[in-house]
Amino acid sequence: MTPTEYEYLRKFLRDHSGLDLSADKQYLIESRLLPLARKAGLSGIGELVQKLQGGSSALVTSVVEAMTTNETFFYRDKIPFDHLRETILPGLLQARAARRSLRIWSAASSTGQEPYSIAMCVKEMGAALTGWRVEIIATDLSQEVLEKAKAGIYSQFEVQRGLPIQHLMKYFTQVGELWQLNADIRAMVQFRQLNLLQDFSHLGTFDVIFCRNVLIYFDQDTKINIFNRLARQIEGDGFLVLGAAETVVGLTDTFRPIPDRRGLYKPNDPRAAATKPALAGAAPPRMAVLAGR
Repeated sequence: MTPTEYEYLRKFLRDHSGLDLSADKQYLIESRLLPLARKAGLSGIGELVQKLQGGSSALVTSVVEAMTTNETFFYRDKIPFDHLRETILPGLLQARAARRSLRIWSAASSTGQEPYSIAMCVKEMGAALTGWRVEIIATDLSQEVLEKAKAGIYSQFEVQRGLPIQHLMKYFTQVGELWQLNADIRAMVQFRQLNLLQDFSHLGTFDVIFCRNVLIYFDQDTKINIFNRLARQIEGDGFLVLGAAETVVGLTDTFRPIPDRRGLYKPNDPRAAATKPALAGAAPPRMAVLAGR
């Protein structure tokens, strides 16, 4: 791969996925795109670049998906889910008592472990949410990982990473050497393809947004842009959950950290989102909770 080809691919990935590669990541592109080029019957990355420059839409999707990191596991990092159980859901149960509904967004949901972990946390609330409508929207750039997420089928290795054994026994059914989430948990999550670089206002407003371990791959201007747009999609008293290595501090004043709650943020102007009307024509939640990356 020539320096010119590498610079083209760096810009291509930044424009199409937000991925901001440093100048020394040529080996990463080669390791992920060379197998893709060969699978497509191309001689190498040079010809792959020529096809991209020629406007091959199929290759655009394949290249972006090949370069996207989809590392995830159930209850990843534990602390955000402690916040969900101990701070977020109890607070919203009081704040939303009149309307008895919640909307939660898992952005960059990958193969589904995060939104399904959220769904299981909601399910564990039991009778406290009887009669409530809880809508969990999960989005990702990659259609390939979304298809896996929708199926809710995971290997022994995947269910061993972070998933408590009691939840495995309670919410999964063994199918040969694999494990499938039970239908009631899968029905709690709606999966949609979405690029965070593009407009997401059509999703409506949310009480909780999980946007974890994705912004670390973006440059500063892109992070700021996404934070500012997220602020317009969250209720004024809602919650933003970021990854352990992510922060709004020094980037935007649209959110403020919650003291003693690492990775948990509140919108700074509660009037901005609290007065927003509900999304017109929004699809109804796929389930009512009667007892969910």
